[in-house]
Amino acid sequence: MTTLYDGPIIDAHQHFWDLEANHYPWLAGDTLVPHRYGDYSAIKRTYLPADYLRDAAGHDVVGSVYVEAEWDPADPLGETRYVSQLAASSGRPNAIAAQAWLDRDDTETLLAAQSAFERVRSMRHKPGAPDDAGRTLMSDARWRRGYAQLAQHGLHFELQAPWTQMHEAARLARDFPETLLIVNHSGVPGDRAPDTLRGWGDAMAALAALPNVAVKVSGLCERGQPWSVAANQPVIDTLHALFGAERLMFGSNFPVDGMFITLDGLLDGFMQLVRAWPQTQQRAFFHDTAERVYRPLGLAS
Repeated sequence: MTTLYDGPIIDAHQHFWDLEANHYPWLAGDTLVPHRYGDYSAIKRTYLPADYLRDAAGHDVVGSVYVEAEWDPADPLGETRYVSQLAASSGRPNAIAAQAWLDRDDTETLLAAQSAFERVRSMRHKPGAPDDAGRTLMSDARWRRGYAQLAQHGLHFELQAPWTQMHEAARLARDFPETLLIVNHSGVPGDRAPDTLRGWGDAMAALAALPNVAVKVSGLCERGQPWSVAANQPVIDTLHALFGAERLMFGSNFPVDGMFITLDGLLDGFMQLVRAWPQTQQRAFFHDTAERVYRPLGLAS
């Protein structure tokens, strides 16, 4: 017998943006950058806490973690300041994964300034496409010196990279064991072809062997395909077998994943995906892991 989860939820990966008030280069005007979901024009609209709370209505979403939204890179503190103001006025988000460019001259000063905001818990700097030798910023000496500074500020790192680069991520986690590396979007498995899933599973297994790695089960949409429980069951089953519920966190990736499914439908789908887990593990996935990792402020009771 299985029981669907009906307890509190912390959304460990979501975004807000006000396109009238602030500058996000990838969302500006007619700009369309390469994106794994394809044409993302549908999300080029302001999305604020009131919109998120409306979308989450009917579910006990008690808190959320804002992840940097590629705000103007010249002003990373401006994004954190703005999102902190949203939190003060609306109660969302409850924790922040802020923007930091780990290979810049001002990295040390920036990390100190970001960590001073009461909701900031982690940093994200996408490592980019690999060079001709197959290496991304995760293998760059200057970038790694910036990464080494995260621990002294008590900050985690949010990694968004395709599974083909997880060998670099494993080396990063091994070399900096004091820093929690949080893999975004399930390690970006991509399509669900058997060969792809085998390669992705092997890559994630190397990370699972490292205790300072956790995974957000988010961003599981596929270009040109509807979101479905059937397509995502093998992904979540593999992650559960490798990491256990105590190192997995639900993330909606809204409003981005709203291109494919409503938040209500996404939450219902994830409850189906984990329906066979014991209730304590379901609660860890939907709430307890994120609460432990992000220490969210002002959670609803």
